[in-house]
Amino acid sequence: MDFGNAGFVVAGLVVGFIVGMTGVGGGSLMTPILLWFGINPATAVGTDLLYAAITKSGGVLVHKKNDNIDWGITGWLTLGSVPAAGLTLWYLNTLHTAPDAMNLVIKQALGVVLLLTALAIFFKKRLLAFAQRHAGDRYRLSSRSLNGLTVLTGVILGTMVALTSIGAGALGTVALFLLYPFLETRRLVGTEIAHAVPLTLVAGVGHASMGNMDWSMLGYLLMGSLPGIYIGSHLTGRIPDAILRPCLALMLLAIGYKLAF
Repeated sequence: MDFGNAGFVVAGLVVGFIVGMTGVGGGSLMTPILLWFGINPATAVGTDLLYAAITKSGGVLVHKKNDNIDWGITGWLTLGSVPAAGLTLWYLNTLHTAPDAMNLVIKQALGVVLLLTALAIFFKKRLLAFAQRHAGDRYRLSSRSLNGLTVLTGVILGTMVALTSIGAGALGTVALFLLYPFLETRRLVGTEIAHAVPLTLVAGVGHASMGNMDWSMLGYLLMGSLPGIYIGSHLTGRIPDAILRPCLALMLLAIGYKLAF
């Protein structure tokens, strides 16, 4: 194994460890790290999407076993996200003859979504408190309106994920908290993961069909991330959340600002 491939294993280990400890940071950390390694943006996004689909599949099995998934909400989200991802991939494919243009679009979109993700992580507690205070407002929405907003949320997430590989985690979770404040946290997290798997799989396969994929790199990332997630999940709570999340948010803000501007 040469130095470059060893670096991918270490990157997978570090990202997996952080995901295991905090539950966030997968795509928002992995894609910028791949850019730092000199991987072009399109390949970084495509590889990270399949990486996410594979790593989150195990989480779906666990959450399904524990009845932590609301399949109705998952279905409405998917109804919006998968077609939106398909349209976004079609748009990127029209730029495929001009790789520099496609990479510029992806890079700037990455910066914006990273900034939004950082804000979502940093203000998560305040957003959750707001959702709880206004939980009763949910009943002013008809089921049809709530389903429509869920589909719209899926459209937004599908577009962001297909463009950047980021958004289904922190942003998706916050959106679900705001739409479904009475949903138990364990079911909300399980529902978000269940939605992320088909979305990242479809988007990842779409990018792979355009050649935006490095299969050997994907293997090395998984080689590091699987034990990283296992170790990190056993250390959850050892470092206070009040320290971890702001540090992660500040790092994403810095990366996002650099990419966007």
